[in-house]
Amino acid sequence: MTAKDKGNDCGNHGKGRRRLVRTITGCLLLFLVVVLVTILIIWAVLRPTKPRFTLQDTTVYGFNASVPNFLTSNFQVTVSSRNPNDRIGVYYDRLVLYATYRNQQVTLRTSLPPTYQGHNENSVWSPFVYGNSVPIAPDSSVVLKSEQASGSVFMVIKIDGRVRWKVGTFVSGRYRLNVRCPAYITFGSRSTGVSVGENAVKYQLVTRCSVSV
Repeated sequence: MTAKDKGNDCGNHGKGRRRLVRTITGCLLLFLVVVLVTILIIWAVLRPTKPRFTLQDTTVYGFNASVPNFLTSNFQVTVSSRNPNDRIGVYYDRLVLYATYRNQQVTLRTSLPPTYQGHNENSVWSPFVYGNSVPIAPDSSVVLKSEQASGSVFMVIKIDGRVRWKVGTFVSGRYRLNVRCPAYITFGSRSTGVSVGENAVKYQLVTRCSVSV
């Protein structure tokens, strides 16, 4: 075999390898496209419904707004969540719960444990939230004292975090979760709470929460 023939043979081998690589790459890309299209079709057919949250009750261990422009509070809240989907699971990641008054955060954030929720399953959390001498806006302080004197204070229990959807073995990316639960705390003669211990009052609320994902 001459040097020229050897060169042609090496060139043919090189072309063959490049052709093989292109073929394998094309097959892999086609496979990925098919998988992605299949996932999108399944996703569109199943259409995940956002979870439903309910504020079950609130136990007030301390609520002191006697110092102007400051609030000290201590609550235990019970919040339940239901996954209404028949074929989709929900991962709850990095959830935090806190209380607000007139759009101002008045307690520290309490972390909730990460949870997986299967089809049509329920989850319940009962964390404590508290704030010690939390500064509040002067106008909010005036309104708060007025509401407390009248016997009813409106607060909002909030949950922020991330969720992921699970369809079969596929798990989606993270989506932002925001939950808002209205809570009316009553005092004095208008109190609807039940004493559950020394200086603790439990309010059965069973309030539907607004949920955005």
